[in-house]
Amino acid sequence: MKAGSFWRVFLLLLLLATAAACGPDRTRLSVAGSATPPSQLRSPLPTAVAPSPTPTAPPPSAIPKRGAPPCLPTCPLCSAPERSGAGTGDPPSFSPDRRYGGQATSTPLPVYSYRVIHTYRHDPTAFTEGLVFEGGALYEGTGLRGRSTLRKVDLKSGKVLQLHALPEPHFGEGIALYDDQIVQLTWKSHLGFVYARDSFELLRTFPYLTEGWGITYDGDRLIMSDGTSTLRFLDPQSFRETCQIQVCDDQGPVSRLNELEYVQGEIYANVWQTDRIARIDPRTGQVIGWIDLAGLLRPQDRTQPVDVLNGIAYDVGGHRLFVTGKLWPLLFEIEVLPRE
Repeated sequence: MKAGSFWRVFLLLLLLATAAACGPDRTRLSVAGSATPPSQLRSPLPTAVAPSPTPTAPPPSAIPKRGAPPCLPTCPLCSAPERSGAGTGDPPSFSPDRRYGGQATSTPLPVYSYRVIHTYRHDPTAFTEGLVFEGGALYEGTGLRGRSTLRKVDLKSGKVLQLHALPEPHFGEGIALYDDQIVQLTWKSHLGFVYARDSFELLRTFPYLTEGWGITYDGDRLIMSDGTSTLRFLDPQSFRETCQIQVCDDQGPVSRLNELEYVQGEIYANVWQTDRIARIDPRTGQVIGWIDLAGLLRPQDRTQPVDVLNGIAYDVGGHRLFVTGKLWPLLFEIEVLPRE
């Protein structure tokens, strides 16, 4: 054999021996020595990741409109027993941006009539936006730019005993008494005022995002309306919103809720540009009845231009209900009666 042929044979044998030493194909063996499909082995190159589906916006019908949220079940905070830390600014037990509300029902709601018990004089220049009875006197918040006031009024004579004028351009709105303080809203200034009840001294202000219409106090929280069907519950110390309910009757959401008064566990609400007061369950937002005050101000009492019914005050000790209107010359004590 020639030398060149020898070395070619030698190299071929060396290559065969090396291949045998490497053993069988390692890509087909698992750790346990059994065959493993190639698809389950890590690829030496990264594989393409399937893109996540593009988020799609919900249809317009599924987006709650401001002031017209869908009717939802009972608010757990409002239906819970009275909190031990009432009025102390305790945080809510759930997210404050949750909405709850009553549900429209097919059962017609009761409509109540009224009987006038007493009639009192009322300042015909007072554009009444808020009304409260406390300590034998009325407290009244009035509106219109340049004419907005907070006042204390003698019930029997209608005489203004004390008055604080709001600075322009504020348009005064609803008022509520909380302890020894008076809270007053403004319409579009997004600003509320807190006064000392005895002196009307301004103690502080607080902001809010909506319009201000009516406000009342249930002994634990302030309840505020903004002209929509939503009522907001506020902590009276921090003015932080703790709950919302949507007001519904048998036809659906009830909007234009204006002046508010808390009466024996219910919220009474004037509905702007109507002669009706809604009786609202504060736990659910459900309207449980209507008070129809049509004809309360007689034609002969309209000796000058008057505006709509607005202003509800309740005498807790005497169980008396007072109502009036914007620019009305009279204020009425009424008894609510079932309609015959």
